[in-house]
Amino acid sequence: MLLETYTKKIFRAECNPQFESLHCIARLDQDVSEALPYLNAVLGGFEYLKDPPAVMFRSRGRLITVHAREIAVNALKDEAEADKILEWLKREINQAWDNRAAITPSTEGTPKPQLLEILKLLPRTNCRECGEPTCMVFAARAAEGVKGAADCPPLKPAAKQRLKDYLGRFNFDV
Repeated sequence: MLLETYTKKIFRAECNPQFESLHCIARLDQDVSEALPYLNAVLGGFEYLKDPPAVMFRSRGRLITVHAREIAVNALKDEAEADKILEWLKREINQAWDNRAAITPSTEGTPKPQLLEILKLLPRTNCRECGEPTCMVFAARAAEGVKGAADCPPLKPAAKQRLKDYLGRFNFDV
């Protein structure tokens, strides 16, 4: 097992303590830098930094960054959510490391969804039923991984499936 233990710190953004979401920094007791290209290959990181090595993931509006000795997660609702994400990452890091002989490591980020391609798949009525002021804002939120096909009520089933298929190519939770 590569990653065994870590110490976490949960906090609110210092720049605006009124924010409701929490942030988490987990200090890793073991160096996982050698596992990062394998983790990136398995999970399809949004972006990969080579020096110093780090891999970033976006999931449901959260940015998750795994460094050699640290994991940072933003936009958390509570400490339980932080624990769930950290334990999931710990399992993924260890599985990627244990299976590294069968994984082709990757130091490249995955392609990113294109805002205009998403917008083309939307009804473009600016109805606000999704909770966003315009379809363009919805498209931007979908490109970030915050919104998905199910979040656009006016989409007909075939259009919903096309949007889901498009976003699914980028490993977004849709």
